[in-house]
Amino acid sequence: MLYLEDLKVGDHFKSREYEMSLQEIKQFAGAYDPQVFHTDEEQAKSHPVFQGIAASGWHTSAVTMRLWTECFPVAYGLIGSESSLRWPRPTRPGDRIHVEVEITAITPSKTRTDRAIVSYVTQAKNQHDDVLLISTTKIVVFKKDFKPE
Repeated sequence: MLYLEDLKVGDHFKSREYEMSLQEIKQFAGAYDPQVFHTDEEQAKSHPVFQGIAASGWHTSAVTMRLWTECFPVAYGLIGSESSLRWPRPTRPGDRIHVEVEITAITPSKTRTDRAIVSYVTQAKNQHDDVLLISTTKIVVFKKDFKPE
């Protein structure tokens, strides 16, 4: 587990790879983002933007979250306070996603000395190093001497 004392600006973390299967893309989309460019290979071919089936951006985000939790194991969990994200390129069936995280700022709490807000940039990339997702995120990170109330 990582605590505030273990982190510094410029630290990098890299996850394992995760392969996106066609079946999983369709299953996720069917449950949470049922648009034809996520669910129907034939109809997706004629889509003016995707020109083929693509994973939902939310699916890519969910996989990114899973990979974050594995490569960036912060004590007490990744407690988000803010995030913004973009999907510059679609995730396709067979893409092997990995996540790269870089800490960009650490801002101590003004009222609670046992924690800080840690800001980081994440890039989810495929096997060709194409960026599929970029996010900037802020999380609460605790010091080792933190005592839950």
